[in-house]
Amino acid sequence: MSNADLRRLDREIRATTKKLEAVRRGELWPLNGRERRAMARAVTGGAYRVVRGRSTGRAEERIESTGSAAEMRLTAELNALHGERQRIVTEAARTKAAKKSSGWW
Repeated sequence: MSNADLRRLDREIRATTKKLEAVRRGELWPLNGRERRAMARAVTGGAYRVVRGRSTGRAEERIESTGSAAEMRLTAELNALHGERQRIVTEAARTKAAKKSSGWW
């Protein structure tokens, strides 16, 4: 495998790490469309209940569960990227060792 593949994976790992940190801070930009819609529904429902003078407990739980689901998704994505990077490094090392051992000296 080439260094370009490693650079591409490293860039993806950095981007995913930034997204994960942003989700942990409560930012909305790293969420996908489904998560954004769920978050918007929860916020709208909570605002409606506040206007009516009722409790917002369920809306807060939905916001929190959506955030934790996004965090779990990004963590799984990050783990997959690290695994892929390790596979590429191992394969490159194996290829290099095979090439070196097949030489005349």
